[in-house]
Amino acid sequence: MQQQPQTDVQVWALRVPGVPSSSLDLSVLDEEERRRVDTFVRDADRVRYGFAHAALRTVLAGLTGSAPDLLRFARASCPCCGGPHGRPVLASSALEFSLSYSGDLVLIGAASDPIGVDVEPAPELEVAEQLAKALHPAEREEIETALPEDRPAVFARLWARKEAYLKGLGTGLGRDAAADDVRGDLPGWCLTDLPVGGGYAAAQAVGTPTPSTVHVHRTLPG
Repeated sequence: MQQQPQTDVQVWALRVPGVPSSSLDLSVLDEEERRRVDTFVRDADRVRYGFAHAALRTVLAGLTGSAPDLLRFARASCPCCGGPHGRPVLASSALEFSLSYSGDLVLIGAASDPIGVDVEPAPELEVAEQLAKALHPAEREEIETALPEDRPAVFARLWARKEAYLKGLGTGLGRDAAADDVRGDLPGWCLTDLPVGGGYAAAQAVGTPTPSTVHVHRTLPG
């Protein structure tokens, strides 16, 4: 049997700049994205959202050869109900992508196969133990058997892998968080932890049975 070629995955792990939103160049955003920026009360939230979405457009423009402000997005069909609210896709390109951001970290993934990425901060111990109750029994056991001081990091790693997989599927949390054991790969999907440091856990899920070649970038292209 001929071996399936590896999927080439590009990942950007970017730090949100510590600047006021008024100093960001958000000219590449579309009208809806600029409206979303304006809805945030805290300036830090405006900076995070604006930077993340401008960075996404910059990355995708570099990969597709399109101008960043001309990129248009749509939604794939939801695997749960068939409605038009599945994972985000480019309207004019087959390139797959995923965006996640939390705190001061933005994560962008791009591949030829369906992809999901997620970044999570390690929560407080009590929060990790409470949220762990919603996970797959094997995942709960891994958290419960870890030393108390390690449980937040163990939970964050598992949750990042789960969110990445559910984003890749396009279901989000419309799929039961207890349905899948994400400690390893899943049928048709490869799950990989991503090194981001700084108290965060991050992961990617790619819709291919073959392990991916992952290139992690720390700065925007160009």
